[in-house]
Amino acid sequence: MSTQPRAPLEPRKTPVQTRSAVTVDTISEATIQVLLSVGPDQLTTTRVAERAGVSVGTLYQYFPNKHSLLFSVLKQHLNHVADAVERACRQNHGEQVSTMVDSVVQAFVDAKMERADISMALYAAATGREETALVKKVGKRAQAALASMLATASDAQFDDLTFTSLLVFSAMGGATRAILEAGAPPRMVGLLRKQLVLLCRGFLMSVAAQASRDSAAKSRLFPSARSIQGSK
Repeated sequence: MSTQPRAPLEPRKTPVQTRSAVTVDTISEATIQVLLSVGPDQLTTTRVAERAGVSVGTLYQYFPNKHSLLFSVLKQHLNHVADAVERACRQNHGEQVSTMVDSVVQAFVDAKMERADISMALYAAATGREETALVKKVGKRAQAALASMLATASDAQFDDLTFTSLLVFSAMGGATRAILEAGAPPRMVGLLRKQLVLLCRGFLMSVAAQASRDSAAKSRLFPSARSIQGSK
């Protein structure tokens, strides 16, 4: 049984002139407002065009269908969060783990809570195959930045930075999503900021301590030629 190929998700054209860029930004914001108002199932290109104050024909110059609209705003949001994480990581190379964690966690939570309503609404829109692939792709950007930063930590060393960074990023994403789904009341967001720092910091220092113990045990089992020669 053949399946219908899914309609294209990428925008038809990239705006070059300032006026075109403003139009695309207006359409994107209208997409978010309609998404918040009626949800992804009831979102249509007609409703978005009406909210944006443009004709459906103008909308179609940039976005071929509703899925393209949703994909575009999801991509913008994910890149915004990844950019914030990358920036925090670059600024904290060579610092202690505690300083790194404080900065990255706050940057991540700030980016997600800046428009908590959008963050929450886009969870419902990120369910398709292409959307899931996009989430993974952008997530890997942030994880790579975390690994690069942790490799420079002044007070810790890690055996598997790729896996460790994956767990840290997953912990930040999962905990933040849970608070968003609970309505993101200010008290819970404040606790999230504090306790997510403790969670990530404790995890990283435990992993580093285990790596140090494993390294010491390996040295005892397999001493270097220099250390053997020096003991004679």
